[in-house]
Amino acid sequence: MLSLESGCQTHLAVPETAVSQSVSQLEALLGVVECQQPEADLYRFVGRITVTLHGEEVVRPLGPETLLLRGARLKNTKEIFGVAVYTGMESKMALNYKCKSQKRSAVEKSMNTFLIIYLCILLLEAVLSTILKYAWQAEGKWDEPFYNQKTEQERNSSQILKFISDFLAFLVLYNFIIPISLYVTVEMQKFLGSFFIGWDLDLYHKESDQKAQVNTSDLNEELGQVEYVFTDKTGTLTENEMEFRECSINGVKYQEINGRLVPEGMTEDCPDGALPQLSREEALFLKAVSLCHTVQISYDQTDSPAPFSLSNGLSVQMEYYASSPDEKALVEAMKRLGVAFMGNNGVKMEIKTFGKLEKYKLLHVLEFDANRRRMSVILQTPAGEKILFTKGAESAVLPHAKSGEIEKTRLHVDEFALKGLRTLVVACRVFGEREYEEVERRLQEARTALQQREQRLAEAFAFIERDLQLLGATGVEDKLQEKVQETIEALRLAGIKVWVLTGDKHETAVSVSLSCGHFHRTMNILELVQQRSDSQAAPAGEQHCPALLAMPCSPEDHVIQHGLVVDGSSLSLALREHEKLFMEICRSCSAVLCCRMAPLQKAKVVRLLKTSPEKPITLAIGDGANDVSMIQEAHVGIGIMGKEGRQAVRNSDYAFARFKFLAKLLLVHGHFYYIRIATLVQYFFYKNVCFITPQFLYQFFCLFSQQTLYDSVYLTLYNICFTSLPILVYSLFEQLVHPHVLQSKPALYRDISKNSLLSFKTFLYWTLLGFCHAFIFFFGSYVLMGEDTSLMGNGQMFGNWTFGTLVFTVMVITVTLKLALETHFWTWVHHFVTWGSIAFYFIFSLLYGGVIWPFLHTQDMYFVFVQLLSSGSAWFAIIIIVMTCLFPDVIKKVLYRHLQPTSTQKSQVVEAGGVGCVESMCCFSEGEGGASRLGQLVGRVMSRCNPARIRRSWSDLDPFYSNDRSVLTLSPVESSHC
Repeated sequence: MLSLESGCQTHLAVPETAVSQSVSQLEALLGVVECQQPEADLYRFVGRITVTLHGEEVVRPLGPETLLLRGARLKNTKEIFGVAVYTGMESKMALNYKCKSQKRSAVEKSMNTFLIIYLCILLLEAVLSTILKYAWQAEGKWDEPFYNQKTEQERNSSQILKFISDFLAFLVLYNFIIPISLYVTVEMQKFLGSFFIGWDLDLYHKESDQKAQVNTSDLNEELGQVEYVFTDKTGTLTENEMEFRECSINGVKYQEINGRLVPEGMTEDCPDGALPQLSREEALFLKAVSLCHTVQISYDQTDSPAPFSLSNGLSVQMEYYASSPDEKALVEAMKRLGVAFMGNNGVKMEIKTFGKLEKYKLLHVLEFDANRRRMSVILQTPAGEKILFTKGAESAVLPHAKSGEIEKTRLHVDEFALKGLRTLVVACRVFGEREYEEVERRLQEARTALQQREQRLAEAFAFIERDLQLLGATGVEDKLQEKVQETIEALRLAGIKVWVLTGDKHETAVSVSLSCGHFHRTMNILELVQQRSDSQAAPAGEQHCPALLAMPCSPEDHVIQHGLVVDGSSLSLALREHEKLFMEICRSCSAVLCCRMAPLQKAKVVRLLKTSPEKPITLAIGDGANDVSMIQEAHVGIGIMGKEGRQAVRNSDYAFARFKFLAKLLLVHGHFYYIRIATLVQYFFYKNVCFITPQFLYQFFCLFSQQTLYDSVYLTLYNICFTSLPILVYSLFEQLVHPHVLQSKPALYRDISKNSLLSFKTFLYWTLLGFCHAFIFFFGSYVLMGEDTSLMGNGQMFGNWTFGTLVFTVMVITVTLKLALETHFWTWVHHFVTWGSIAFYFIFSLLYGGVIWPFLHTQDMYFVFVQLLSSGSAWFAIIIIVMTCLFPDVIKKVLYRHLQPTSTQKSQVVEAGGVGCVESMCCFSEGEGGASRLGQLVGRVMSRCNPARIRRSWSDLDPFYSNDRSVLTLSPVESSHC
């Protein structure tokens, strides 16, 4: 059967149609099905079937228990016959689907904004150059000099067409300021960088042999910007495996030891093989738990030893299936204790009590619902007695109990809850003959009612489930996944708020939230549940709001932290009329739990946060088909490879096997991806400004004749060959700090939040830096050559192409070394592409200008580069200009790191182990000695090199991941060598 969480649900046919077991019988069946219009609520269905038998019409009610949802699977039934009531997009699962939208990262949006600004700069430069050209040519001597006389056609041509033509020519001349190659490099970086997630062995789950999976590489950098995490509970935070731990019977606590119930504080004293002697209360409690459920049994023939053997030698393996993992765990525990549930055919339930078979007639099942928070069965015992067994939340059962150890049981339930156990209270009621006749009449009237059926059933259930005799309580542990609590705490320290969205009932969800650390025991838990109307929802919200707004949340102080619990129905009301009030409450809470949520409601909650004024980046993580809408709605969707199939994985952006992997995915991979691509974007705009601004300045010295400063080959290869590889390698391997430090100090994640590295202030800095460097390139070269100075030994002067080549040479070296200054994590690959790019430029220029190539029509650059390098003054100019550009950057970095260091920069200093490196350009194995000397020198200058004042960033007691095998750790050097 289909389950929204995990497990199986029991579905029954009405008695009049259940007898039709063949096609011929179905052909003879005459009936009409009436039902409500399609709706998205998975838990609600109202209908009726009218069956004609022997000329008489019989009307039977239809409810959720008679409806199979799309995607249901049969477990212990070979086949069924049914009629489709909703099909296609009218099915309940289809109504909960959400159309997949195109996701775009915040970095991509910022990049497009910057591109528009640079497009405006391009237009401004083109318009300004065109206007200045005509202003300059207003004088006759410049408009038509003696050496460049105009033709008659040029004199008579339209001034407007000439203006447009010149404007377009300047656009073509300056168009390289728009970094078209940026998009190509970004796509390469995203595609190649996504392999690191799949290669990371820390994200590999050995037990299931599953590695992390990347379904889209467009959102890598978004992992470093997450502010809200929305997570499913069952199968995501938990293993979806329940274990019976303790119980309370008649005011006495018991534990299970070796298949026997032993009172607390006592040890097992019953000899092996002897049957335990149970009191009447204990036996009744065990029978109640074994009978009060909707568990089904599947029998599989195996060769292994099992309880039942067939005549052919094969054995029958009995397996329980339940809609709730709690029920399955309890039934399995009762079987170990000697009271085994043997089956339920819809009419009779059988149990085997210490080998003795007992049959109970099943009269009625009072299904669980969110309002009552309990379920019951009415049985007829072998002695003919009518008895009601009830189990449910303590708040739903204890108020209706009139006998039994009520106070002791309440204390025991509180103790179980403090241990993080899921608790259920068990009670019973014995009916007399007249009492049962009244119960039967009320149930029949309520279940056949066509109007207000739910209300009348609630009244009938309330009449039945009263005057109960309390039997005891159970404590079941929902086994959490490994390191869930540590992961949630790490996310909280990183400034990420965690919301749990689950379809589970209120008590179960709160219990798991407490056990996994989502809620702390000292939190002030606010509840907004079971609000049925706007008049109820508004006062409840207004009651919570003043206390929240008056007490600010502090992540370090759990005493004044608040947690909010809201259910699906109350949430719908809150969003309908009181959305602003609800958002104020949520923002003031450090943790939010939403229970009894339909799949579409989960998506609505995510959309609510996405569209709030702050526009936070959201992440949704889940394992089942009911999480697909939430995963698709969030900025980043993550699927858990669990036991709920693969729908969540297929519809997600990333997928892995365990929730604990989320910490490294965000704190390490997200951090690295963001700083890499943010620097890549800013650096691309910077180097293109450096590239094209000298072209613009050169027009002032050539009468805006549209003469190019650089050779066409240099124009083409600048972004393709000379400056492309260093930034690509940087964007793949850069690490500001070691992955261990990022995981042990989650607060470092806050340094890159809110898209800080792509803020307008940072963008403005890189742009102005590009213009400053471009001015230094141009006017530094102009000072050297502009006054007809002879720089050659034979007295020969440099020409136009030599000047442009000098500017281009200085530019290539400067922008490459600027990226080297920004690099903190050096490997042999970085050295190869950094120094190799500069060397390649020199080698290419020598070959391009030093050889006459027969396939080139013209060779303006012939012998130009060789002539340039033959001048000692040119070499001196190159060194001086490069140092003039980069020295202020070095000073700025030193001062900022010394006077206003960020948390990340402090971690870099501490990680160095006593050496205050200004930059980690020195961090490579070939230069350890030089790095040490350089570090000590800079440390003495900055008074930061005293090992007594600087200690390592971790010790043996720190929560480091000693088994970190990430492929991202490429450097062969220990951090202490830097």
